[in-house]
Amino acid sequence: MIKLLIVDDSALMRRQLTLLFQAQGDFEIRQARDGAEAVAENRSFQPDVVTLDINMPQMDGITALSLIMAERPVPVVMVSSLTEKGALATFEALNLGAVDYVAKPGGTISLSIDTIQADLIAKVRGAVRSRPSKARTSSSSARGLGERLREQHAQAAQARASSASQSREGLVLIGVSTGGPRALEEVLPLLPADFPWPVLVAQHMPASFTAPFAARLDSVCALQVVEACRPMPVTPGTIYVGKGGADMVLAKRGSTLTVLPKPESSQHLWHPSVELLGRSALEHVNPQSLVAVLLTGMGNDGAAAFADIKKHGGKTVAESEETAVVFGMPAELIERGGASLVLPIDKIAAQLKAWALR
Repeated sequence: MIKLLIVDDSALMRRQLTLLFQAQGDFEIRQARDGAEAVAENRSFQPDVVTLDINMPQMDGITALSLIMAERPVPVVMVSSLTEKGALATFEALNLGAVDYVAKPGGTISLSIDTIQADLIAKVRGAVRSRPSKARTSSSSARGLGERLREQHAQAAQARASSASQSREGLVLIGVSTGGPRALEEVLPLLPADFPWPVLVAQHMPASFTAPFAARLDSVCALQVVEACRPMPVTPGTIYVGKGGADMVLAKRGSTLTVLPKPESSQHLWHPSVELLGRSALEHVNPQSLVAVLLTGMGNDGAAAFADIKKHGGKTVAESEETAVVFGMPAELIERGGASLVLPIDKIAAQLKAWALR
């Protein structure tokens, strides 16, 4: 049996979630009404996984999460509202050690559960098999570093332009899902202001979350980070985050390589689709110019396309099991023989720099 602690200040929500997981047949469930009760139940019940609401009286979910991870770390799936405020709180929770989140839509509770139940069950089961992480230190120091490095951005851009004819062309693709926001904050801020290649990121995420996430990354990265919410020419030294609720692909407009959002493909389970991004890159970019990185996440999104990138002369990196929150996606790439290198998360930025700046 999987021991599940459900934490929510709404009695109706707790009841609906309890009924949902009881119907699975392999969950032993307890409930908590606020953060203080959650901390106490984590100590006494010792759950295998926790669903944790963010907005609660007495003690909110962020405070409770920080205490839980300090006292008895356990996989936690946050239940977050589909708002910018909810998104920012969710990213803070992921930095504190939460494994994943479920975006709670508006409307009546019963209808909300209906729309998220499959996603919620999958993420709770995935969280049980995950590797909870210790809380990160405050991002304020990283943010200050980003601001200092940004002062060098204009000079670096000029340097890239003057040496463009001497630099080998390249394009970095990054695919990531569960545990991705935190993983990306481990990699992207370490790319220097003179990093010469564009970076395209397909992170499975709801539509209302990707703009705040891109803004958060922009504040800690030396490179400019933007949400690819409209057709944009691909330029060196820019990080493009695929818009949630859509797929991100590469296309040619005249002779200009362009990144653009398109409606979600019904042929793919996860969005923005890493597989579609990889396939479009193979169609429009010399494979030998591609570097494809597959980070933490459930499922196999992107593994087939990235394996083909390696097969046709590109370079690929799979995050190693020792650091991946969920090893599913990188494991699929490795099993297909599609990983040029298998690296822990803290070594990936250095490898990208070595390839790009040699």
